[in-house]
Amino acid sequence: MINTILKAGENFCIHQIRLPYEVSDTINKTRTLIAFIDIDTNNGEKHRVYIASEPGFVQRVSKLFLEEDESDEETLIDMALETVNLIVGSAKVLAQETNETPFTIGTPVYDKQDTFNHDFDEAKVIKVENDTMILAIKVING
Repeated sequence: MINTILKAGENFCIHQIRLPYEVSDTINKTRTLIAFIDIDTNNGEKHRVYIASEPGFVQRVSKLFLEEDESDEETLIDMALETVNLIVGSAKVLAQETNETPFTIGTPVYDKQDTFNHDFDEAKVIKVENDTMILAIKVING
């Protein structure tokens, strides 16, 4: 499942941000805006998908969608939620198209602004210039 979410994150970088990106497995201990969304697969599993983005990454999204050079904290939180919704929504479509286990998505939830320290089963990191976004997934039942 992490590969589908990663592909959706890469597509977000290609089609929205339009800058080169790198993928790694290294999660740095930096301050991030953490949001998550729960997904239910058709085989009965429930997962939580976390997206933890450095403030610079979220500001980049805010500039893209709202044309704001310097957003306030509330706007950055809204953009973090929108990023989760867009990436996991895209992953849902990709899962259907590739015959991977289909899933439904819940409502995105803002967690906190802090170092990403949640338990997870799998994670990938996307870096655009000096800004990173962590994509992580945790099975929450099963």
